[in-house]
Amino acid sequence: MTRLAALLLLSMTLAASAQDYPTRPIRIIVPSTAGGSVDTMARMVGTHLAGRWKQQVVADNRSGAGGVIAAEITAKAAPDGYTLIMATIASMVTNVSLTRNLPYDPVRDFAPVTLVASQQIVLIVNPAVPAKSVQELIALAKAKPGQLTFASAGNGSGGHLSGELLKILAGINLTHVPYKGIAPAIVDVISGQVSMTFTSIISGTPHIKSGRTRALAVTGAHRSPALPDVPTMIESGVKSYEASTWYGLLAPKATPRTIITRLNREVVAIVNLPEVRSQLLAEGAEPVGNTADEFGAIIKADIAKWGKVIREAGLRAE
Repeated sequence: MTRLAALLLLSMTLAASAQDYPTRPIRIIVPSTAGGSVDTMARMVGTHLAGRWKQQVVADNRSGAGGVIAAEITAKAAPDGYTLIMATIASMVTNVSLTRNLPYDPVRDFAPVTLVASQQIVLIVNPAVPAKSVQELIALAKAKPGQLTFASAGNGSGGHLSGELLKILAGINLTHVPYKGIAPAIVDVISGQVSMTFTSIISGTPHIKSGRTRALAVTGAHRSPALPDVPTMIESGVKSYEASTWYGLLAPKATPRTIITRLNREVVAIVNLPEVRSQLLAEGAEPVGNTADEFGAIIKADIAKWGKVIREAGLRAE
């Protein structure tokens, strides 16, 4: 059989199977351990898909290497709609600039399905830090260059890049202190070992409400429903500052368009269910549910945006 004939046969086979999709269990690759926010998103979508389609949907946790392992598995899977990934901004955006010899291309090797939800980040400081607002923090940082420290969940994490973006836009010098996860970072902010951190709203809210930390700003384009009294960075005078993390469903690139369309229709409907919206908001996330093309455009725009921040911050690829 010639290569052309084999490709035609594969195309015909995929087209035929797409008509009856799904006829067997679906696997959602999760680039984290069980119990985290991305795992919660995958299992929430999977449970509802299983109920609607009467097919098992399994969350397959493949943590490690900042999402590289999970993304590579998905990129190399058969493009038949039975292997998907609940991706994050790390696996599809920042790895492009931070990881040397990345074994996949987020644009070339994947077919976006939909952006499920986005999640803002909140800037919290130790109460002893003499700054009640972002502008006061900027003034303090300018008076004491390099003396204020900000913790993160690790080099290249969302919190790290959020801090680097503030440094660039505000023209200040903060010292980054990376941790192995956000939990120990927050502990050291509370104890005063470090001055501040940028963390997800769901991780930061309990410590804000208890008074153990002070919230200065959220990083989205609008205030968070979870913290309505906390201003945005833009409201706080840092023009054009916007940073958030997100959770989105993708498939291998050659997955038939009919399957992508059906997945998009079903997942968007799930995201718009009242009980799902309530669950997402309780997790500190904001429901999205957009088109495949809109999600693809977001990935491309974020690759350009965060690549620029990474280069300007002088962060080195691992």
